[in-house]
Amino acid sequence: MPITAQDFEANASKALRDPNLRKAMDIIGGPMASRRVETARELPEFEALRDEGVKIKNHVLQHIDLYLEKFEQQVTARGGRVHWCRTPREARETILSLCQSRNAKTVTKGKSMVSEEIGLNDFLLEHGIQPVETDLGEYIIQLAHEPPSHIIGPALHKTREQVAELFEEHHPDYELHGKKAGPRSTEPQVLVTEARVVLRDRYFQADVGITGANFLIAETGATVIVTNEGNGDLTQSLPKMHIVVSSIEKVIPNLEDLSTILRVLARSATGQEMSCYTTLSCGQKRPEDVDGPEEFHVVLVDNGRSEMLGTELQPLLRCIRCGACMNNCPVYRSVGGHAYGWVYPGPIGAALDPHMIGLEAGRHLPNASTFCGKCEEVCPMRIPLPDIMRWWREQAHERQITPPLQRWGIEAWAFAARNPWLYRLGTRIAIAALHMLGKDKGKFRSLPLASGWTGGRDLPAPQAGETFMAQYKKRKAS
Repeated sequence: MPITAQDFEANASKALRDPNLRKAMDIIGGPMASRRVETARELPEFEALRDEGVKIKNHVLQHIDLYLEKFEQQVTARGGRVHWCRTPREARETILSLCQSRNAKTVTKGKSMVSEEIGLNDFLLEHGIQPVETDLGEYIIQLAHEPPSHIIGPALHKTREQVAELFEEHHPDYELHGKKAGPRSTEPQVLVTEARVVLRDRYFQADVGITGANFLIAETGATVIVTNEGNGDLTQSLPKMHIVVSSIEKVIPNLEDLSTILRVLARSATGQEMSCYTTLSCGQKRPEDVDGPEEFHVVLVDNGRSEMLGTELQPLLRCIRCGACMNNCPVYRSVGGHAYGWVYPGPIGAALDPHMIGLEAGRHLPNASTFCGKCEEVCPMRIPLPDIMRWWREQAHERQITPPLQRWGIEAWAFAARNPWLYRLGTRIAIAALHMLGKDKGKFRSLPLASGWTGGRDLPAPQAGETFMAQYKKRKAS
């Protein structure tokens, strides 16, 4: 997808003025966040499972070469093939070559953020192959020609009215039970049924099925997808070829580790105890199998991940793509996912994207945070997202990527903070001046150098004209 992270401020400003987005985003800060709290509370060992999940992922990252080699051995032993791709271009071309080997004209796709990362859909279209998204959210945004705005809910930024309008435009001949549907209903169940009916034939028409992978099991060579719709099962079992596209850090040692992480994944993502479908794919169709693909391929994508090993960014590779950080982030819930300007939005995007797209393009994202710490608090893998965003801020300052005025302001503040007497003198002067200027009205509608605050709210004027420390000492003395 096109990178617009460098325009985050403009993107965010536009998002804040979008009434449809405001309406759609209400679900993020409400039900999804509260259900996580409820289901986590119902599982006494939830925190212990988080700790165990962190240990599993840390162990894998220390030995990722061994586990990936083991995974490849097991896939090969079952008749499949693993393709190693260092760059998005290599991954795209590998998948295209596989599709062309089947003379594919249509491919069905399950939800895959990695396929978004490598720009797969547009690349296939350019070469005469029609990709059809089968996840409901991905299907909706494909019709809208938009990228996903959330890791697990790609179309969460859409209202039901907007979805009904899209279906009206793209399903003009849709019929249900032999009767024309007439005016489109906005009821979710009706819209879901319409999408299911329209997509049903696409599964049978597809020459190739492409899915992502939530996990790769080194011990057995199985790939795992976790869904609530069952579309992934149809995508991988009906076509003659099944292609799995996954990033390298998805590998875990065995099925026991899978069961541990699954118990925190759904609770963190959607507030469910478990997702509706957990599907393990163990290769191509065997002679005794009734259905399944004749060919099984796994495309492993690095795209800079190996460079993160052993650095401050390594904890990001623990991410299991649950979206909990987004569901609880006040910034994400205000501006939505598209404002971040690349594949991964929210706190995880603010920490990961600067590495993927370059700090020059992504420098605004680590600053798109209140540093409230909620993202780290709810992350099932305990990724220190605020620390990593702070590190990126430091990198931007040291590399002189931030604007000169901003750097000078930070350096001036740092100088004052290192000299307490100067800091206290400055705050006393500032408080006294603000008190004198604003005591009549009690607030400021605008202030020089404070437009970021006063642009959205008034700034209260200091009531006493003294700093907190001065008032504290006076009260303590009395």
